Amino acid sequence: MMLARYRLEILALIAIIALCALLLRIGGAGFPGSDNTGSAQISRLTGIPEEGFHPLVWQWIPPGPEVESGLFALQAAIGGICVGWVFGYWKGLKEKG
Repeated sequence: MMLARYRLEILALIAIIALCALLLRIGGAGFPGSDNTGSAQISRLTGIPEEGFHPLVWQWIPPGPEVESGLFALQAAIGGICVGWVFGYWKGLKEKG
């Protein structure tokens, strides 16, 4: 009876575990990043070397990969807080009226 109540949650959990197992099984497949892939593709299509492309706006380059990872984690945390606040607000509205 309780399993029927949480059917979607259990299916989602199984899907997440299966995806993680698949990714761990594949392993070793590196991802060069979308910036590098996009730049290489544009360079290949236009014939202009990648060094010939310059950003329109100055871009800050972090001093190391640790700083870049930390900023990405901070961005993800702020996004999670915003999404959680919206869902909490909606739940509060639902309970109120």
